[in-house]
Amino acid sequence: MNYLVRSFATCFIAAACTLAVTVGGSAAAENFPHRTIKIVVPVPPGPLLDVVPRIIAERLSAKWGVAVIIENRPGAAQNLGAEAVARSDPDGYTLLASPPGPLVVSGHLRSKLNFDPDAFVPVSLMVKLPTVLVVNPKVPASSLQELLAYARANPGKLTFGSPGTGSTPHLATEQLMKAAGIQLVHVPYQGMAPAMNDLIGGHIDMMIDLYGNVAGSIKAGKLRLLAVTTPARLEQEPAVPTISEAVPGFAHVEWFAIVAPPKTPDAIAAKLSAAIAEVLALPEVAGRLADLAAVPVGGTPDQAATFIKAESARWKALIDTTGLKIN
Repeated sequence: MNYLVRSFATCFIAAACTLAVTVGGSAAAENFPHRTIKIVVPVPPGPLLDVVPRIIAERLSAKWGVAVIIENRPGAAQNLGAEAVARSDPDGYTLLASPPGPLVVSGHLRSKLNFDPDAFVPVSLMVKLPTVLVVNPKVPASSLQELLAYARANPGKLTFGSPGTGSTPHLATEQLMKAAGIQLVHVPYQGMAPAMNDLIGGHIDMMIDLYGNVAGSIKAGKLRLLAVTTPARLEQEPAVPTISEAVPGFAHVEWFAIVAPPKTPDAIAAKLSAAIAEVLALPEVAGRLADLAAVPVGGTPDQAATFIKAESARWKALIDTTGLKIN
């Protein structure tokens, strides 16, 4: 009898705790937000990856009547900002606006990470960002086919830059080398800005970067656009082929997601997600994103979670093929 009483009491307490968490989360969501929201961006101010969350933050602030601020926390291959958010209170007032690196790459690449990428609570997939393959004009290739032919005939002669070892542009180029049967020399930098400066200056030969980052340099003749990495051709560059037209199966797209600290209540994540979807649907926001070649996505937390899980599996498979590990 005592056993039955203890078992009943244990079940009752567990159920009561679950109900309290659910009710508490719902109550918190009803009053959310009533103070400043901080969105941590794990890159320096200025580049495209910083501009997109600022557009969203501005409109969220107008919608809710509270300050929505951006805090740039670059460092440790974008993981410094992610770590700060992972340790924040799970109340919806600190969020991470993240490219793929911290969420779906670092956990497979690095032997030591001070946060669990899978523990974040997905909120929304904000945008997808097309990337392109550009070369310095001195490179003796005016098309992707010519570049691949030159690279095959001259293994190890062409160099490519990236914002760092293990960055998504680095890994995407490793994927291209493997799929196309070419050998390039990797030159890692501390960030995309110095890499781009050296590409324009002719110190390196090629790089994969966001189209929105390089469109101006392409138009100015400082860079030559050879291919887009997306599965389909870009609306902005309809005459430029995809890499997959020459290298079947190759595709690379960057994206930006909003996630919340571990254990953030589902009700708060849902309220944030709905607000972000509403903002992304505004004509003004859509226009500003289009100017950056950013494709708005939105969707529910469950949809974001499904996408992030699939991306994690895809990046793990790619990293496993390269054998690359960072201690």
